Amino acid sequence: MAWNEPGNKGNGNDPWGGNGGGRRGNDQGPPDLDELIRNLGKKFNGLLGGKSGGSSGGSSQMSGGSSAGLLGILIVLAAVVWAAMGFYTIDEAERGVVLRFGKLREEVVLPGLRWNPPLIDQVQKVNISRVNTRSYSSDMLTTDENIVTVSISVQYVVSDALAYAVRVRDPQRGLDQAVESAIRHVVGSTTMDRVLTQGRADVANEIRLRAQRYMEAYGTGIQVTQVNVENAQPPVAVQAAFDDVIRAREDEQRAQNQALAYANRVIPEARGEAQRIIEQANAYRDQVIARAEGEAYRFEQLLAEYEKAPEVTRERLYIDAIQEVLRNTSKVLVDIDGGNNMMFLPLDRLTQGAVDASSSMPRLQLNSQQLRELADQVGREMSSQSTGSNRVQQTTVRGGR
Repeated sequence: MAWNEPGNKGNGNDPWGGNGGGRRGNDQGPPDLDELIRNLGKKFNGLLGGKSGGSSGGSSQMSGGSSAGLLGILIVLAAVVWAAMGFYTIDEAERGVVLRFGKLREEVVLPGLRWNPPLIDQVQKVNISRVNTRSYSSDMLTTDENIVTVSISVQYVVSDALAYAVRVRDPQRGLDQAVESAIRHVVGSTTMDRVLTQGRADVANEIRLRAQRYMEAYGTGIQVTQVNVENAQPPVAVQAAFDDVIRAREDEQRAQNQALAYANRVIPEARGEAQRIIEQANAYRDQVIARAEGEAYRFEQLLAEYEKAPEVTRERLYIDAIQEVLRNTSKVLVDIDGGNNMMFLPLDRLTQGAVDASSSMPRLQLNSQQLRELADQVGREMSSQSTGSNRVQQTTVRGGR
């Protein structure tokens, strides 16, 4: 039978200890809270080596032991909770900065599971791997007294966790002031044309270097990694005029590129043509010199033969000259027998007349043998005509006599 079932007197069956002393009368309800606390206090005092006292002890001693045991339990629980609160984790991208009673400890807490006494040490986590970005935009006056609107973005990382967490009250505010000062200094010493066109990269680099010097002087633990000039433009009132200037500069650059391309194409051609003319002149020179030397040598040989036989050589030279001249002519001279005149045959016109005027047939081509036969035939006909005319003249003379 269970200890708390009806009919059970509870003698020796109460799990809370005591011989039925934990209940008041035969009440079957739950145990009294005060009695539970007293029992726990007795057990705790026994663990600590104290005297638990018999059941015959006075109520004052029992109350004192219960209070002491409860206090001990509370102290142990508080110690356990306090120790558990000291555990924390540092990620791989973070570093921990420890302040013990408000005083900075020089060592940096590395990644992993760590423990520091709570309420004594204050641990501040600092991310040293994240790239942070801040943007700035403002109107500034350039060195040529023009107003320009500049928008930039600054990227930075934390290089020194101790300096970032402790040495400066607000590192990001210090960064803002340093960047604003660097922008005004660099843009204020630069012309507007350089800021708007080709000098953007140089301006951004100068701003980064100057802002980094400020960060090192302040000891903020921030490293400026990159500065980008996102936008740089003149005021809206003169935007159209500056756009025209930019377009004109682009047109100038395009015209220069076209001229350079034309020069690169024409100059090699001209150089090649000049070299060709030079080579032709050199070849012509060599040809003339060689021909002159050959003619001189031929004349020397001819002179030697002329000295041996002047008449024969002279006659041969004459025949060669006539042959050379007549070889290139298209006309034939025929000596008529029995007369003093010579017949002239324009063979070029005779061959042209043999072509059909109504067709596109090729011209008549006569070789040397055919020309010789044609000349002989014409000569015979002219001789017969000349003989006939002489006979007529003779007959007329006789009749007149």
